[in-house]
Amino acid sequence: MARFPFSAIVGQDEMKQALLVAAVDPAIGGVMVFGDRGTGKSTAARALAGLLPPMTTVEDCRYHCKPDERGSCPDPCTSGRNRKAAVPFVDLPLGATEDRVLGALDLERALRAGEKAFEPGLLAKAHRGFLYIDEINLLEDHLVDLLLDVAASGENLVEREGLSVRHRAQFVLIGSGNPEEGELRPQLLDRFGLSVEVRTPEAIDQRVEIMRRCAAQEADPEGFAADWKAEDEKVLKQIARGQKKLATLTVPDEAMADMAGLCRAVGADGLRGELTLMRAARALAALKGARAVTREHMIAVAPMALRHRLRRDVLDETGSTVRIDRAIAELFG
Repeated sequence: MARFPFSAIVGQDEMKQALLVAAVDPAIGGVMVFGDRGTGKSTAARALAGLLPPMTTVEDCRYHCKPDERGSCPDPCTSGRNRKAAVPFVDLPLGATEDRVLGALDLERALRAGEKAFEPGLLAKAHRGFLYIDEINLLEDHLVDLLLDVAASGENLVEREGLSVRHRAQFVLIGSGNPEEGELRPQLLDRFGLSVEVRTPEAIDQRVEIMRRCAAQEADPEGFAADWKAEDEKVLKQIARGQKKLATLTVPDEAMADMAGLCRAVGADGLRGELTLMRAARALAALKGARAVTREHMIAVAPMALRHRLRRDVLDETGSTVRIDRAIAELFG
């Protein structure tokens, strides 16, 4: 089935902004999306991946090596030819084993030719793209730990069955889940860069528009995509401009002081909150074409960067987002 255009998704503005910010700077650490079933979580992630232009890779390389990285992966990818390939979007099923995720010994080749060879896993397939985990709160904790470690380091190291293999694994990790089916451990949730909450729209006009657009897409996928092509191209240009501008964008000391003050005010654990807040604000500023990061950029991304890092306060049962908004109002007016 044809992908749903990213620009045609109704509402869910915070989720879409978080995905765009992560696309501009994958080093932010991925996006966790908690919300009701059927609210467009996987649709938005797939739409964004499908929106991005094809990437250039070495021909026949199983690790999606860039041309200037030729020969640096476990395969002898010495082909002199390059090819265009779609940005990977890999689904990680709940029942996946550790071997399937990380990669393991190629048993077929070992039995047939008596050679030790590595069979890449899902992490290699997701390199330079997106790794999507639906119902991540139901995934085994040790697998989530492995995924987050690789997402943070950008490398996958496999040492087993006499093999020692290291390869690049740089991807945007997107997790989604329904809170009614169980919460993600706070220690693991904290490792995600951004966290957003999505809810079923309450407004009748929004619900009607969603039905109208879904019906139009089902009736004529190509025509519907053509209708939204211009809007999707605008988003694509915005991402490309943001990625290019990110390296030269500065974060003034006064903006850093605002970030540190906000994190202290809301009681964010550790310093990961400040670092993520800085990266997310910088990525948003780049996305908007700004010359420098301002307080407004920081305020815009603060809920998604901090809501999952707050200590539970038994004397304050208000939600994380409310606590962040209240701290922003008290500190900055």
